[in-house]
Order: sequence, then C-alpha cells, then structure tokens
Amino acid sequence: MADVEFQAGPARIDRLNRQRQVTIQAELADGVELGEATKAVHELPVMKSLPPGVAPGAVGDAEAMAEMFGGFVVAFATAVFLMFAVLVLLFQSFFKPIVILAALPLAVGGAFLGLLIFNLSLSIPSLIGFLMLMGLAAKNSILLVEYAIEREREGMSQHDALIEACQERARPIIMTTLAMAAGMLPTAFALEKGAEFRQPMAVAVIGGLITSTLLSLVLVPVVYRFVDDFENWLRPRLARLITPRDAPLRPAPEDRL
Repeated sequence: MADVEFQAGPARIDRLNRQRQVTIQAELADGVELGEATKAVHELPVMKSLPPGVAPGAVGDAEAMAEMFGGFVVAFATAVFLMFAVLVLLFQSFFKPIVILAALPLAVGGAFLGLLIFNLSLSIPSLIGFLMLMGLAAKNSILLVEYAIEREREGMSQHDALIEACQERARPIIMTTLAMAAGMLPTAFALEKGAEFRQPMAVAVIGGLITSTLLSLVLVPVVYRFVDDFENWLRPRLARLITPRDAPLRPAPEDRL
C-alpha cells in the first residue's frame, strides 16, 4: 500500500502569536483580485471543517489588505469629524454642517455604482477616490447652504431663499463637476499606459460626482428646511438654560409708589 521511509522535514518551527503556523502560498490567476481569492479559499470544504486547535490566519497581502481597510475607516471618520469641526466654526452652528454632510452618502453611493458598472473592486486607488469625493461633494452643499443663509439674512423667506440658491448655484456646481469628470475620463477608461492602477480612483470620483451633483440639488434643500426648522424650534428652549448677559431692569422709584 505504501513505502515508509525517512526523509527531511521542516528545519524550523514557525510561530505566529505564540502558536505554530503552517504557511501556504499561492499566486493569483489573471484577472482575480485578492479579495475574491481570499473569499474562495474560506469557502472551501476543508476550511469549514478544520480540526480542533487549527484556525486560519491572514498574513502577507491578506493581512496588509485588512490593515488597509481598517486604516481607511479611521481616516474616513477623522476626515468627517474635522470637516464638521471646521464647518461649525465657519457657520457658527452645530446644525448647518449636518446639511452639508448629508451629501456625502450620495457621493459614496455613486462611487460604488461606478465601480460596479466597470466591474472594479475596492483597492487603494478607489479608497483614495472616496476621500477625494468628501471634499468635492461637500463643496456643492456649501455653495447652496451659504447662499441660502445670505438670502435669509437679507429678509427673504426660507422657501424663496432655497429656490433662488438652487437656481443661482446650479451653474457653478455643474461646471465644476463637468470639469473634474472630463479631466478624469482618460484615466477612467485606462487610455494611458499604466492607468490601470489609477482607473478605480477615477471611476469612483466620476460616479460620486454625478450622483452627488444630481441629487444634492434635491436632497440638500429638503434637509436644510428640516434642520433649520428644528434649529428655530430649539433656540428659544435652549435660551432658558443659558445665563442672561444683561441684568434685569429694575422698576423706577415712581413706579414703586
């Protein structure tokens, strides 16, 4: 049935986190991404029925990918927090920045849709495109909110200020979006040599710009109206919790008599 003989075995014992490890290496096939390969490996029957004391571990490229996505989540959350802090200082309100940040999910959804249409996966360039979209999408909302606030300060009603803001700011918003998208089209279609690495970034930026531009003109005014109404409703109620700066007026002596 078999020939039993002595042969050379491993010359050393490798450990990972104080546990013995056995490394299995493989190269990716053409057109297969690391995430797809890792998912296919974990779905193998042998990986689902490992003996006691044996567990899979991610090392090498798989470990680097996990750390990359974890770092991206931290960077994204930090960027949103810093953007919110700067907007609070600019608008002197904790509620108006919420209106501006409401456009970020629109851009992220468009970026995912663009990657899906071009059959591209999440990678370092596409994550860089997500970070770029944060500033570009917030810029459109800032134009609308700032213009509406200025018109309200001049005595215009909230509804009329929002209508005029959308009419007046639509042209610069569309112009900047078209200019940015047109500049990234060669990279999105990988027309240049070596553009395949940067293609996911361009596709994510173009997809996010299209959705954020089209939907921000509809969603941002609606969110602005709800947030502004809530702020006006909350302001007189919070005034009771604030120490008044002016001393109360005392009645004149003749009034006491």
